[in-house]
Amino acid sequence: MDQLKLLVDLHIKGQRQGPGGRDATRRAIDLAGLNKKQRLKIADIGCGTGAASLILAQSLNAEICAVDFLQDFLDELDTQAVKLGLADRIKTLLASMEALPFQDASLEVIWSEGAIYNIGFENGVRYWRKFLKPGGILAVSELTWLTRNRPDALTRHWGREYPEVGLPSQKIGQLETHGYEVLGYFPLSPDCWRDNYYGPMQGRFANFLDKHGHSSEAMALVSAEQTEIDLYEKYSSFVSYGFYVARKLPD
Repeated sequence: MDQLKLLVDLHIKGQRQGPGGRDATRRAIDLAGLNKKQRLKIADIGCGTGAASLILAQSLNAEICAVDFLQDFLDELDTQAVKLGLADRIKTLLASMEALPFQDASLEVIWSEGAIYNIGFENGVRYWRKFLKPGGILAVSELTWLTRNRPDALTRHWGREYPEVGLPSQKIGQLETHGYEVLGYFPLSPDCWRDNYYGPMQGRFANFLDKHGHSSEAMALVSAEQTEIDLYEKYSSFVSYGFYVARKLPD
């Protein structure tokens, strides 16, 4: 089994495929000034199995297009939406975040939790902007340094895994450069990592390894995930995801 299929198999039954939480999503909704009085068209880009999409659908009067390039994740979201009575509010779309099919200026909101790194933060905020209506909202979470000085081991790890990791001031500057007014920023709390992402994933390790016969590929994936978890536990005061909420300015 190739690496992508293994990743999907490890994560598909996770409520989240990255750090986040219900309270964080709702806080970002509040920062954006969104409420049920507005009729909104929202794209949730890199939605995974749809944790954010489901909260948005429950919290807002919105038509949500949940976008991912993995059909298995979208199928899981469709199942959850039906169970929660939200199927009429959430439509899934198989597409790459680098080649979105939306018309220009067609969306009130673009949402993306823990996924914009796949296209790169600066590239993503620049490219996605054209799909927002004037005054439209961009809300994304992005790997972010919490301090200017950090342990070398942490800097080396994330510099290798995601070279665009930066300080909040850098991310805010990029948003401003590319035509946004920043409405708010906050770092995700440790429970978004431990309780909502890492802990549940660790709970799936044993069954995952058994299912794949403790193959070298499966063991290598679990080892890599555990290494990241250990690094976070040791250095959680230096790095997190930052949630950035911004408004599209006039051209």
